[in-house]
Amino acid sequence: MEEVLPERIFPSLVALFIVVWVILFIWLFNVLYLEPNKIRLKLQRQGIKGPPPAFVMGNIHEMKRIMSMAADAPRSETHLPLGFSTSTTFPYFTQWTKRYGGTFTFALGNAQVLHVTDTKLVKEINLSKTLDLGKPSYLQEDRGPLLGKGLITSNGAVWLHQRKTIAPQLFMDKVKGNLNIMVEFVSDLVNSWLGLIELGRGSADIRVDDYIRSFTSTLISKMMFGSHYSKGVELFPKCRALMKDLQTPTILKGIPFFRYLPTKENQDVRRLEKEIYASLIDIVKEHPETAFDKMAQIIIESAKTGELGTSTPDQYIVDNYKDVYLAGFEVTVVATLWACLYAEVLEVCGGHVLDTNMLGKMKLMVIQEVLRLYLGVAFVSRQALKDVKLGDILVPKGVNIWIWIPVLHQDPELFANGISGACKSPNAYIPFGIGTQMCLGQNLAITEMKILFTIILSHFSLSLSPNYNHSPRLNLLLEPEYGVNLIIIKI
Repeated sequence: MEEVLPERIFPSLVALFIVVWVILFIWLFNVLYLEPNKIRLKLQRQGIKGPPPAFVMGNIHEMKRIMSMAADAPRSETHLPLGFSTSTTFPYFTQWTKRYGGTFTFALGNAQVLHVTDTKLVKEINLSKTLDLGKPSYLQEDRGPLLGKGLITSNGAVWLHQRKTIAPQLFMDKVKGNLNIMVEFVSDLVNSWLGLIELGRGSADIRVDDYIRSFTSTLISKMMFGSHYSKGVELFPKCRALMKDLQTPTILKGIPFFRYLPTKENQDVRRLEKEIYASLIDIVKEHPETAFDKMAQIIIESAKTGELGTSTPDQYIVDNYKDVYLAGFEVTVVATLWACLYAEVLEVCGGHVLDTNMLGKMKLMVIQEVLRLYLGVAFVSRQALKDVKLGDILVPKGVNIWIWIPVLHQDPELFANGISGACKSPNAYIPFGIGTQMCLGQNLAITEMKILFTIILSHFSLSLSPNYNHSPRLNLLLEPEYGVNLIIIKI
């Protein structure tokens, strides 16, 4: 009897093993082939074509091949205003646009993406109020350690709760309440540069990146944590390191399930995520809510009530802190760095004490023009959480929509005379996104930039350093790959 039992169990185990593998195979075949093909066919029947994808990897290998060819091609010299070529940074989209038009579909693995540069379709997306058009799921999957499930990545009831909580703290009246703090911290930056200029006998070749980052990180920390802002400032190097480790989406690495592999990069990401989480929770737990400024208090209070989704209260607090940090810190830094290079900064403001007329010109000709030409985010991304009708197109559930902003912003038919000539299509100027999920931090970002230039350019004249190497690079944001070096002279 004892000898017969194993003989009966073994065939059963083999049968179970086969059944499990068959189920897994069917599931993978459906996820990796049938569903993507079904979605692609629905779009093709509506006249939307695109490059044929490979099994499992989609168009990733083709994108890498085109990118490699573009990197080997010689680059032409650029002059102020320094150029940003979409054909260099996104050569695959340039090729596909020429072949299939401005609206086409491509695949990143099994994820189907609808590429959009048609202003009529952009308008439809902008006017859409449905929550069925939300943030892509890959933001939480690929960028989860950095963005979490905060305001930048959430959808539905969770997003509505977060927006209702955080948005009022970024209205212009609240931003104006921090003007004195902004002036104080820019003055610290000015004093640092004056010291370097004194050592350089009247001028200095300064890489300005770290100084601009110090200003924005200190400001955001002060707005969040009040008198305890120094502890918040300590988190920014870790956030920067985490951004660097996550700069390439895992789907573009060409290795399925890469983020689950025990690589050094993935281990560093998990370590930094835990350290940032622990530090933020320590700051919150060590001090009463009343010790912080209003924004931090509101986020802490909203974690106790309202829709949190699958997040714990602590995770909700940390994720929204990180999202406010990223939006108020890094995006502003990148835009300001590009603005320092823009010729009209020198033409309108350089070498003069700013008056009201110059400030008006600066807002019109510099800040908005820089945001047109050198926006930090290259795409507005959305996902159809259900089938969504946009104009004449029925977007199937699961499709990611990418609006390629640089093409819209650099279209000579739309911006014949730059931003000062007025855009022929209001929906083509979208530096802060579109629709109900537009970036809430635009008032803060523009105000930070205005204060920076108002004070800096009333003390210094700026010119481009011969050490500057112009190389726009898309990581998480479109930023100067080698930083920004300027010759700074005291006025």
